[in-house]
Amino acid sequence: MSSNDQSPRRYLTFTLHKEVFAVPVGPIREIIEYPAVTEIPLAPEFLRGVINLRGSVVPLIDIAARFGRGPSEITWRTCVIVFEASSEDSLHQLLGIMVDTVHDVLDVDPAQVEPRPEFGTVLRTEFVAGMINRNGKFVVVLDIDKVLNSHELRRLIDQTEMNPQAEPASV
Repeated sequence: MSSNDQSPRRYLTFTLHKEVFAVPVGPIREIIEYPAVTEIPLAPEFLRGVINLRGSVVPLIDIAARFGRGPSEITWRTCVIVFEASSEDSLHQLLGIMVDTVHDVLDVDPAQVEPRPEFGTVLRTEFVAGMINRNGKFVVVLDIDKVLNSHELRRLIDQTEMNPQAEPASV
């Protein structure tokens, strides 16, 4: 390993249903106030709709619903974190996720990121990249590429379109 591999990594922290999460800042393009949203008929619960970001159509993912926690309540503090998500075909897609509130950016030594637990989390373990111990409490670091996996999101949307009365499969 080169010495560069041990340089601090930057994570944005945010709250979702009173729990603090972190994501690497690298794929984040911007953070915006909750905008006007165009709803998509018969979309699954986690797909709130699309937003207009300077002329670009950006799907808006309700991350709480994506995690099976029900739809997020929209408050004056609700924000959208816009990510540039890459897919297996190397196309880049802008995706927004709703969060209750954004906190701060942490510089974290890679040695301080604990490996993800194999059980005991309320999320699918592949969504968890690791855990940061912050002031005696763990912050869940999300693997945003897995959470926003375009193929899985497309499968869930297709499943809802084929059977709009059925509840979506476990996400």
